[in-house]
Amino acid sequence: MDLRDEFRLTYLFIAHDLAVVKHISKHIAVMYLGKIAEYGGREEVIGNPLHPYTKALLAAVMLPNPHKKRLAKVLQGDVPSPANPPPGCRFNTRCPKAADKCRKEEPPLAEATPGRLVACHFWNA
Repeated sequence: MDLRDEFRLTYLFIAHDLAVVKHISKHIAVMYLGKIAEYGGREEVIGNPLHPYTKALLAAVMLPNPHKKRLAKVLQGDVPSPANPPPGCRFNTRCPKAADKCRKEEPPLAEATPGRLVACHFWNA
């Protein structure tokens, strides 16, 4: 972090643990099967996730207090092959909000709020 600040570096950090990503990154892009599902500033993505996959990843983060309980959102369904993703939204086979539109049309990565991008037909539903 010191090197980043001193030399004004930009780097790409890839991880599955959003708790780690939160401490390293200023901006976060959540990807699913090679496509960006959500992008925004660290505080916005962690504090107010818009995409169902981002919400599921955050629900899987280990809590530092073993006595604090949280209901984990276990994703149902099978992970599709990255070599042969499903038509429409790539997350539709596991998404709790999936509808016919999700299985037919790939959602565009669109600005939901200033500086926040999300690729979901029903992110605000």
